[in-house]
Amino acid sequence: MRRNHRMPFGTEIQTGGVRFRLWAPSATGVELLVDGAEPRAMERLADGWCELLEPMARPGSRYRFRIGGDLLVPDPASRYQPEDVQGPSMVVDPAEFQWEDGNWHGRPWEEAVLYELHIGAFTPEGSFAAVESHLDELADLGVTAIELMPVADFAGRRGWGYDGVLPFAPDSAFGRPDELKRLVQAAHARRLMVFLDVVYNHFGPEGNYLHAYAAPFFTRRHHTPWGAANNFDGPGSRAVRDFFIENALYWLDEYHLDGLRLDAVHAILDDSPKHFLVELAERVRAAFADRHVHLVLENDANQARFLMAHLFDAQWNDDFHHILHVLATGETAGYYRDYRKTPLQWLGRALTKGFAYQGEPSEHRGGEPRGEPSAHLPATRFVAFLQNHDQIGNRATGERLSALAAPEALQAALAILLLCPSIPLLFMGEEWGSSQPFLYFCDFHAELGAAVREGRRREFEQFPQFADAEARRRIPDPNDEATFLGSKLDWTARSGPAGAERLALVRRLLVLRHAEIVPRLKGLVAEAGFALEEPHLLHAWWHLADGATLALQANLGENACQAAGPPQGRIIYTNHGGFAAGGRGDNLPPWTVTWCLA
Repeated sequence: MRRNHRMPFGTEIQTGGVRFRLWAPSATGVELLVDGAEPRAMERLADGWCELLEPMARPGSRYRFRIGGDLLVPDPASRYQPEDVQGPSMVVDPAEFQWEDGNWHGRPWEEAVLYELHIGAFTPEGSFAAVESHLDELADLGVTAIELMPVADFAGRRGWGYDGVLPFAPDSAFGRPDELKRLVQAAHARRLMVFLDVVYNHFGPEGNYLHAYAAPFFTRRHHTPWGAANNFDGPGSRAVRDFFIENALYWLDEYHLDGLRLDAVHAILDDSPKHFLVELAERVRAAFADRHVHLVLENDANQARFLMAHLFDAQWNDDFHHILHVLATGETAGYYRDYRKTPLQWLGRALTKGFAYQGEPSEHRGGEPRGEPSAHLPATRFVAFLQNHDQIGNRATGERLSALAAPEALQAALAILLLCPSIPLLFMGEEWGSSQPFLYFCDFHAELGAAVREGRRREFEQFPQFADAEARRRIPDPNDEATFLGSKLDWTARSGPAGAERLALVRRLLVLRHAEIVPRLKGLVAEAGFALEEPHLLHAWWHLADGATLALQANLGENACQAAGPPQGRIIYTNHGGFAAGGRGDNLPPWTVTWCLA
């Protein structure tokens, strides 16, 4: 089977050669240069489009566009950049790859157990092929989906990927396009789904030339924290919307991916009658009606409006993370201040009602209201996590939760994460309790590199431990290669005593999840509630799709507390010996977690 997603721009291999197409409404002239040959003027079409059929071009040909007679730029829809974002693009024939997973149609959303990883930091080799070599371990763990941090081409040899500038081209630092396809195919052979992070809210600061020839791609009506906003609702926005919608379709079609996670959609600013996100989801649903294809949002605004069955499957629930982080570590600086008062009340709400903040004023945001009502949504509309790339890497020194919380607190939090009805996500190495930092890293130079380094350090001025300038100077430089190398997983820790113990716990919890929880999630509705019995004792319950009731009893404090009685129903998990032995167990030690089914 061969997969070739046809696009209205970029390259298309035809009988008479290769068709090149570029949207350049503000360019005075556009020429094509292929394999060092003399430039050829491209034909001007309507609405700013330029096109040329080049008979001498073939798969492997390298090409650029020349704008206004002097500026050489890559193809914004390039499928591959062998010499990074400043170099020429390469013609790729997608049909050359022979797929062997034609019987794979994905997995239902309720079966998802997500595992987020960074291609470059997951293994010493930092490649698509190296990730493939660890798929058996992930499948054996109980993971059902790997979620790749962005792979779209970014400047330099190392970076998180959220500063990508060529969204159709897998970064050459990780490998060639066919190697990513082989990774996806190998994952499917092990019944693992593959998700990809995509960034549609901005472009990175280096290697984006759209301003030079497609000025309407951006707008001054809106602004993002990262610079110019993409134009989703003004004159010329049709081409912009199509560019990103085709990108989503391209990854799901040509790379046979099972889902996309859309980064920071609160920064996709659109005042048009049909929001870009709605149009994108509708187009995806129409194109892949015969497959399980999943769309997940990251949305700091907690907008429940997009979480409808025909649009997006779920949203990352930052509230869940923030609350359990406060409970496990005691930290209340930065955005954690919003949860320092009655954190257990917030946790009960996040577990059973979706968002914690559903319109309440946020102290961290200067009293502005945050969020929309979400109690009408089932728990499976939310992705829960204790760690991810942001929550670790946006710390000044990249500490993981294992370096910040007591082991018993972390184990209790894991038992809540992996057995609650929400969709769980693990961050690479979390399954063995990795203590390896995951820092913010990039590969910028000169003035841009200095600006990123100093900007990073200014971010932490508000934290007491970095109020001193000398302390801020000790924050690792994101551009230093050592920062990246220090963020690579140490796989030897996985087989050590502590790593093996944590791995066994996670595997046990996921076995329970797949056996006891997942079969009861299909068709789940929003019937759940919670109560606080003591300051640190939480009861929560969910009526599951098969009529069973799932119940949680958790003492999430450092002191023992008295429960009114033992939990009701069949105990499927507990870390409290009294319950396991059949006793009353009403004196609950610190960090006791018990799950029951009735």
